[in-house]
Amino acid sequence: MSRVRRDTLLFLTLSILLIVLSYLFFRYAYDFADGWPFSQEIILAFVGAIITILITAVLLNKQTEVELKKEESIKYLDLKSAIYMDLLDHLQKIFLAGEATEADIITLKFLNHKLALVADPEVLMQFEDFIRAFTRRVESPEEGEESEISEEDEDVLMRELAKLTVAIRHDLVGQLDEQEDISLKRIAQQIRINSDILEDYD
Repeated sequence: MSRVRRDTLLFLTLSILLIVLSYLFFRYAYDFADGWPFSQEIILAFVGAIITILITAVLLNKQTEVELKKEESIKYLDLKSAIYMDLLDHLQKIFLAGEATEADIITLKFLNHKLALVADPEVLMQFEDFIRAFTRRVESPEEGEESEISEEDEDVLMRELAKLTVAIRHDLVGQLDEQEDISLKRIAQQIRINSDILEDYD
């Protein structure tokens, strides 16, 4: 059970206990003041004030819990986005250089560990397909040397990267796409079309 949920449960329990005790006390006081109508009105006013305070406190507590969850979700999404962009930026660097150095491979290994912390399972599976293609097409560089990436290798890797991009997009904005009634299949098809156009342009 999370700390916020535990605190909320404790607060609700104490609130219910306070309501019951307040009811018993004011019921006794109301009966005791039966002969003084003015006193009964004051007691009723106190009861109304206490109930209003309790309801307000419960609503504020719930609002705080919702805001905390929203803030955590935003931070988590920002972290995901940063790691995904780091991965794409690093791959861009490798493709622009036309070769992969030992340092590039080490960086890729660390990015793999970062993805393991935050990535959606679909992203992890597509990344597996990409690195399998990468390791088949690009030889492991010797210390201090580079492994060149041919045009054919680049074409294959770009197609795998397009699939990975589809999974990343679905992880980051998939809910928004669903709200806009845009299917994942349509998005994937469009991303691949754009990628193929640029590959043919080369």
